[in-house]
Amino acid sequence: MKKFIFALALFVFLFASAYFIPWDRVNWGKFEVLPGSSLTVTGEARKDVQNQIARFSAGVTVANQDKQTAIDEVNTKMTKIIKAVKDFGINEKDIQTRTVSVNREEESVLAKTQWRASNNIDIVLRNIDQASALTDLLQSLEATDVYGPNFSVDDTSETETALLQAAIDDAREKAGIIAKASHRQLGKVLTVTEGGVSMPGPIFRMAAEPADSTPVEPGSAQVYKSVTVTFELK
Repeated sequence: MKKFIFALALFVFLFASAYFIPWDRVNWGKFEVLPGSSLTVTGEARKDVQNQIARFSAGVTVANQDKQTAIDEVNTKMTKIIKAVKDFGINEKDIQTRTVSVNREEESVLAKTQWRASNNIDIVLRNIDQASALTDLLQSLEATDVYGPNFSVDDTSETETALLQAAIDDAREKAGIIAKASHRQLGKVLTVTEGGVSMPGPIFRMAAEPADSTPVEPGSAQVYKSVTVTFELK
């Protein structure tokens, strides 16, 4: 009876071993299960994309010994600027007030109090072919501070999708080279960690004095995508 039980237990052990022991990782010199191997690489992809929008900012600053006079003058000038920008064709949703401030300043030498009021707006131009014309308009108005155009890409979703696949392909190519050099075979993808999309930061250009027509070039921006991929090594 004992022999029968021993034989049955041995049979069950061998049967279970056939299914649950990873025989491809067994070192037959010693009965030892080796740890699985993996390879982690970073894939990258980048593309130059034509800029799609232009951003401007326009502001008015007035200093006066009378607080209300400074505020009224700023408000009057800014109202004219906003109307002119809307008449140019800029949608209301693309005009946003950025800062409004009123500050009291002390002049120690003359012992006089002066008030400085300011109002600044940001403008988004979606037809970059009009960038030169909008630059000329802002320069001709009573704004004391004009910046732009700052060109950028508005929507990168389609580019991101294509770059993501390209970055994964780049990672696979790099991993394949390493695996071949190690006399191994590349297996399935174990994990993928997506990196962010990056583009050059905004570069503002202060508008020059009015000219016959301000020359502007929209140029392009480089969109960059990265992924970290872990592959199985066989």
